[in-house]
Amino acid sequence: MSVTEQLAPRKEIFSWAMYDFANSGYTTVVLTAVFNAYFVGVVAASLENGQATFLWVLTLAVANLLVLVSAPVIGAIADQRASKKKFLLLTTIGCVAATAMLGWVGPGDIVLAIGLIIFSNYMFALGEGLIAAFLPEISPPQDMGRVSGFGWTIGYLGGLLVLGLSLAYVSWAQNEGLSPENTIPVTMWITAAMFALAALPTFLWLRERATASENKKNYFSGLASLIKTLKHAHHYRDLFRFLIALAIFYSGIHTVIVIAAVYAQEVMGFTTQDSITLILIVNITAALGAFVFGFVQDKIGSINTLGLTLALWVIALLTAYFSETRIVFWLVANLIGLAMGASQSAGRALVGQFSPPGQSAEFFGLWTFAVRLAAIIGPVSYGITAYLTKGDHKLALLITILFFVAGGLMLLTIDEQRGRKAAL
Repeated sequence: MSVTEQLAPRKEIFSWAMYDFANSGYTTVVLTAVFNAYFVGVVAASLENGQATFLWVLTLAVANLLVLVSAPVIGAIADQRASKKKFLLLTTIGCVAATAMLGWVGPGDIVLAIGLIIFSNYMFALGEGLIAAFLPEISPPQDMGRVSGFGWTIGYLGGLLVLGLSLAYVSWAQNEGLSPENTIPVTMWITAAMFALAALPTFLWLRERATASENKKNYFSGLASLIKTLKHAHHYRDLFRFLIALAIFYSGIHTVIVIAAVYAQEVMGFTTQDSITLILIVNITAALGAFVFGFVQDKIGSINTLGLTLALWVIALLTAYFSETRIVFWLVANLIGLAMGASQSAGRALVGQFSPPGQSAEFFGLWTFAVRLAAIIGPVSYGITAYLTKGDHKLALLITILFFVAGGLMLLTIDEQRGRKAAL
């Protein structure tokens, strides 16, 4: 398989990006804004002394650990068999079905909820890596920034749409006098239905351009390919250095995603309604950041673009640390949105540029590994800091900034042109 030298047809790029649109509702509604609070406040309300919150964090950690040990291998197998699309269909069905089943979770169904969250989150993470692996097949390296940015942009819009529909239903149901255990489950069905519907263009129009290897019938050949890649890590040293940098600064990103609403309420005095509004606004500015910086990335290079976005992260979080007014914090939220969309999009595109032909799923499996490792390290480090300092969120935020500084310093060791040549 050779590296593509021209963009795929617009319809196909759109169908690829629509998967970002489809799966964003899951993260926004299930993990960030709705079901997490429902789990703590209703499903596991019988637990005491913060046990429900701890159980939620532990559940996500288990899902991430499962992804860590399997994503690179599954990616390598998908490459060997040229089956990225088939694997993507399986993960999509799994995530949609488990999300829909969350609609039957009620008070006291703790074990059921934990099982469904672990399975749905695992399927989601695998699918995230598999859809990203199509990027080198539909875009030449010089256009990957804007193509990846387009995907992230409509992805954030998809999350906004599903969250908006869910909140509209919840508001109506509350006015009708319905309780959370009767209303929140319906939002899971909304999320699952939108995921399935919006993903249809991907499976109708996105082509699998890879060709299967001679060892496609041997599932262990995928593992052998991964082991071979790791043994030759020195050849892909810029990719592996970037994966280390990614794991570092993504630890900061995941920390902000997890604690933004908590910080806003505990330090800035935001209400629940304020926090929901905050999430909506951040998604809008993140979409803008992904779109604009996608073009910037193709002009000035991926490493330079990431350096700019990490600097923006540091500025935003330092401003949050010193801010004393809600107006300033709203400004910070918009800066974070811009930085979040830009850094996530640029990181995905750079992995695509560093991925050898025919091994994109394997290398994006490594990308998934780094991202999910960060999802464990970042929030846990923040939680430990907050615990040891007896709830000093400002100090914990200051320490979070170090992830972005360290990630930026690691970027200085990466030669972007050398990394692209190694992929070829």
